Amino acid sequence: MNSIVKPTEFDYNTNLKLFEDLTAKFPFIKPQVQGRTALGRGIFSLSLGNAKNSVLLAGGFHGSEWLTCLELYLFTERLCSCIAERTSLCGIDVERAFSMLGVTVIPCVNPDGVEIAVHGPSGARGLKDYVSSLNCENYRKWNANALGVDINHNFGAGWEKLRQLEQEEGITGPSPRRYGGKYAESEAETRALIRLCRLKRFRSCMALHSQGEELFWRYGENTPDNSAMMAKILADSCDYTLADNSGLYSHGGFKDWFIEEFHSPGFTMEIGKGENPLPKETLYEIYGRIEEALLLFCLM
Repeated sequence: MNSIVKPTEFDYNTNLKLFEDLTAKFPFIKPQVQGRTALGRGIFSLSLGNAKNSVLLAGGFHGSEWLTCLELYLFTERLCSCIAERTSLCGIDVERAFSMLGVTVIPCVNPDGVEIAVHGPSGARGLKDYVSSLNCENYRKWNANALGVDINHNFGAGWEKLRQLEQEEGITGPSPRRYGGKYAESEAETRALIRLCRLKRFRSCMALHSQGEELFWRYGENTPDNSAMMAKILADSCDYTLADNSGLYSHGGFKDWFIEEFHSPGFTMEIGKGENPLPKETLYEIYGRIEEALLLFCLM
């Protein structure tokens, strides 16, 4: 595939370079820094199309799931190339579609966590000793941010129920994974995403995670009636399985919060199959399977 997005381990330097390269190559992209992590790393967003009628795509919630970041950069590049060259994507006139619709992409919500997963405690800069004290057996499996909080357990949707479930599992403080924080929305990464959503009022959202080849779409009584139909279309397009959260994954997630907050469709797509981190060599293979689903999501 002829792309500036290559199958490589994704760290903050890669993140920054892709962000800068894409905005330089496609001047119609609106780049922004939506917030800063505890270590000062930027949470970047790329927006295109009609900002008043837009959806949100976000990845990199968990450090070990950095392949989702590359997938979203690749999708953004493909969209922009089709707009610039006035060519179709999956049979869709993208230039025309995005004169009416828009998308904001946050490739990496948790850049500190990704840096730790790729480079170990040294990725935590001044918090290196603190991260080391959390006794992670394999830093490539690190999911939390630099403060030991799992961002996808930190949203205020059933957070108290989730904390009880965590405690029953022996998760009572900062950890490499699955600790939801001292209170809901305690983390800078969480608050940056919430602030953006409340400002922009996106039609719908999709969070990319890995792995499982599954699509989650339901949360509580505020799940919109059209979510089931949308989920079936998206899942069918990439041959993923529709699924429901359970256990420690039942509450506190971004998709859950979005549905509860806005009563609008929210989805979590678990890309690929295997063991996290998924091999970088699977980047294009996974992308080929989910491209149509990502585009359909933007159009619905």
